[in-house]
Amino acid sequence: MGYSGHITSQECSSRLTAIGDSLYVIGGKWKLRVIVALREGNKRFNEIQRAVEGISARVLSSELKELEMNGFVKRIVHDQTPVVVEYQLTEYADTLGDVLTSLADWGTMHRNKIRNER
Repeated sequence: MGYSGHITSQECSSRLTAIGDSLYVIGGKWKLRVIVALREGNKRFNEIQRAVEGISARVLSSELKELEMNGFVKRIVHDQTPVVVEYQLTEYADTLGDVLTSLADWGTMHRNKIRNER
């Protein structure tokens, strides 16, 4: 599906709205990285922070809350001493599979393009 052809004004407006909605929910530097880290399986907060290199605890906490609010992540509290909290992807997060694959493929292609131009 290419975007090189002409589209109508209404199609353009519709795409801009849809892309804006997508970026509002999953945009930014960290959200998709947190989701990818959780695709390996449930993780505790510190495990996610180690997996997502460079993210601060404050930012991770905020991102996890937003991902939970938007239905991508579920917080699981294990009632034991001490209390253990894990984060798990929801089935809804699976809907991002094609997006993540496309972004990874495009990122690899772009990195190779830049390397080859040097």
